[in-house]
Amino acid sequence: MSTTDAARLPTAPARVRERPGGETMRAIILEGFGGVDRLVYGDIPKPLPKNGEVVIEVKAFGVNHAELHMRRGEWAEAAEVSGIECVGVVDSCPGGEFPVGAKVAALMGGLGRTVNGSYAQYTRVRAANVALIESDLPWSDLAALPESYAVAWTCLFRNLRLTAGQTLLLRGATSSLGQAALKLAVAAGATVIATARSRGRFSMLEQLGASRTELERRDLADHLAEAKQVDAVLDLVGNSTILDSLDLLRRGGTACLAGWLGGLAPIGDFNPLLRMASGVNWNFFGSFVFGTPGFPLSDVPLQEIAWQVAQGALEAKPSHVFSFDQIHEAHRVMEAGEAGGKMVVVLQ
Repeated sequence: MSTTDAARLPTAPARVRERPGGETMRAIILEGFGGVDRLVYGDIPKPLPKNGEVVIEVKAFGVNHAELHMRRGEWAEAAEVSGIECVGVVDSCPGGEFPVGAKVAALMGGLGRTVNGSYAQYTRVRAANVALIESDLPWSDLAALPESYAVAWTCLFRNLRLTAGQTLLLRGATSSLGQAALKLAVAAGATVIATARSRGRFSMLEQLGASRTELERRDLADHLAEAKQVDAVLDLVGNSTILDSLDLLRRGGTACLAGWLGGLAPIGDFNPLLRMASGVNWNFFGSFVFGTPGFPLSDVPLQEIAWQVAQGALEAKPSHVFSFDQIHEAHRVMEAGEAGGKMVVVLQ
């Protein structure tokens, strides 16, 4: 991270308080930046309903690397209550966009960054960042879907325009987002070459449908037989590998950068004139755009994905399920790289 980036970091989590005198709720509060001990339990006011927004009774939420960066103070924004996604039941909706009692998923729209997020019994989010997700799946299974599958689906079928028969290189495939993308790409009929940092994870990726696995390295283009023939690259490793990803593409191929498993350090001394092959495409996707006119959440078939999971067409079980009072252990597992897939927290 550059000195300029560090200067933009918040000096303390933004406090988003409701007016006094209303109901209170249990929440996990970010009291300054640092280790897992900065996440503390407390009672804060329950969010009040506002027109154009939905108050959700949180039943479960996913645990994400974004929240790790927020806890450490490495993100440009961080709210007092973290959490960028959840599933739950509509508690109130003044604008009538969703019926009270409906099962919904919510993600982004400032959750955990500019507004209090999902690490609480209730959260309030813009209606544009809420989607119906009626299903008989347990809350733990539903909680594994919103962020990972919405991002994976958008990267694959909007940014990369992946189609059956194409070859996709998936870098960082063992992450929860990577596993979701692998499953969706295979289901769509693509051939997927998946990378991992450890050979011990190869069998898991092959079981999920990867046609081949490769050891992740910064100079993969010098070692992959399909170099200059790959149709699409979904790069979840980040700035340290994206230029190498461009070298793997055929003319007209596209690379989508959507993760930073390799760290947040910027690309140094990048000159497109000297570094980029002619005729290749590079785009970016950040889930913070969900709910904007160009990326409506309604565009993502979350309901259909949940149906496929229920029917067994997609496997989306979380790798770890924690209770609300185990947030420290959840962050410890994530920070240690021991997640092995999507981790969720279920409120009792």
